[in-house]
Amino acid sequence: MAKKFLKIVSVLSLVTLLFTFGSLTALGADGSGSDMTVGYAFGEIHYRGNFGDTASTSARAVPESSTYKGMKLYVGGMPFGVKFLTEGVIVAGFNDNAFGGGKNPAREAGLAVNDMILRIDGAKITGAAELNEKIGGCNGKTMSVTCSREGREYTVSITPAFSEAEGRYSIGIYVRDSGAGIGTVTFIVPESRAFAGLGHGICDSTTGRLIPMQRGSVVGVKINGIVKGLSGSPGEVKGYFNSGKTGTLLGNTDCGVYGVLADLPKGIGEPVPVGLRDSVKEGKAYVYTQLDGDKVEKYEIEISDIQKDATGNKCYTVKITDKALISKTGGIIQGMSGSPIVQNGKLIGAVTHVLINDPTCGYGIFIENMLAQMGDLAS
Repeated sequence: MAKKFLKIVSVLSLVTLLFTFGSLTALGADGSGSDMTVGYAFGEIHYRGNFGDTASTSARAVPESSTYKGMKLYVGGMPFGVKFLTEGVIVAGFNDNAFGGGKNPAREAGLAVNDMILRIDGAKITGAAELNEKIGGCNGKTMSVTCSREGREYTVSITPAFSEAEGRYSIGIYVRDSGAGIGTVTFIVPESRAFAGLGHGICDSTTGRLIPMQRGSVVGVKINGIVKGLSGSPGEVKGYFNSGKTGTLLGNTDCGVYGVLADLPKGIGEPVPVGLRDSVKEGKAYVYTQLDGDKVEKYEIEISDIQKDATGNKCYTVKITDKALISKTGGIIQGMSGSPIVQNGKLIGAVTHVLINDPTCGYGIFIENMLAQMGDLAS
């Protein structure tokens, strides 16, 4: 954004998620180097890295606005749960204590944090349990391990060592293979029940890169509490999963997640026109979100600093002006990521981030940036 902010410490994206990968739960990693940083907060996982507004190489190019002209979508605002498996097993850290004396076969072979282990001796690895079984039962035999790093595959030879601490052969790594959490639906396509939410991707806690997903499920969520946001301390929506699958998660992109719902939510209302970037104006708009009970409510906001050519997930500034919402939450809180924004009767996008030092302020994304990531599902 062109406007300068006075020593803003960080910006936080707004999904409430607690990721537990195998036996490892990541608790946070702060970045530094600029007055403004971007944070991806998923419950107790935080990533903070340098501020920017560029799409990753995994994102599709945004089509011309005319592609979605005349389109109508159901307005979301309701929470949804996600459960997913990664495409492989992610290296989350190194366990040097497994062997004593600092030996670590994985590090010595060249593996790095956030590498994804795809195959061992040519056999696909789909989860942490399978990886542990293969390594634990190798009897010290050298293994061919194929990994992916920043989208490029490489293969190394690793000879597991026997760990007295673990009582088995090990290569000395912590891994993650799954995740779960709560977000907000932005919109639903009437004809197909395809949906998009969050307005930003689910990212690795250490590097901020998108987590490659193998498959995912959408589940119902019950909101049971709110932690109010304060300056320097982001608030969050508290909730729990209902039993049963309510849809399928198909993609994780810089501009949100998307999938297909089994049924339309109750009380969804009528579809509204899409408001493309050229129609977004500075001034009053409304954000729709469900923070308690079973009803989506609308709250007044102010939009400013619109960047018409933005292709990422920070396209304009959002200021909460609704006294009822400020009283309830302090402003924008974790769990509101993906909450739809409506201006002049048109769905223009979603809330994506909050400024940690001022929870009444954050960022929003253009609706066509989210639609573009869905490909044919958006048509």
